[in-house]
Amino acid sequence: MYKWRTLVWSVVLTLALPALADAQGFMWWRQNEFKTDLSLTADQCGKLEAVYQGLLPRMTTAKQSLDTLEKQLSAVIAEGTASEHDVMKLVDLVEGARAELGKTRTLMIYRLHQILTPEQRVKMKALHDRWEQERRKRDRR
Repeated sequence: MYKWRTLVWSVVLTLALPALADAQGFMWWRQNEFKTDLSLTADQCGKLEAVYQGLLPRMTTAKQSLDTLEKQLSAVIAEGTASEHDVMKLVDLVEGARAELGKTRTLMIYRLHQILTPEQRVKMKALHDRWEQERRKRDRR
């Protein structure tokens, strides 16, 4: 049951953290608030950084591919002369690239969360919930 709960939280945070992310990802283990609140050790920070750096080239390539394909699709749609069949082929390529980027991001977040202790995962969830509440307040203004 515990492993299942951990996996569920990893998936929840996988879906939630992209809201925090910039194009390269939210490097929370570098932030003093997260280091302090999660009681991250130097060893954990090093491992978290290594996971991130290890997957960054793959994520960067996937993002560039997605951006290129989206621009191509936008141009084809704006031009309006391609056959529907050709447009759908390009849509399939765009969605495949988007899926690849999402899978790589999910893998990265899963690996990052494996480095955390169960207690740190609970604290991470609380930090995320607090951030989400603050974001909602800002959005309502």
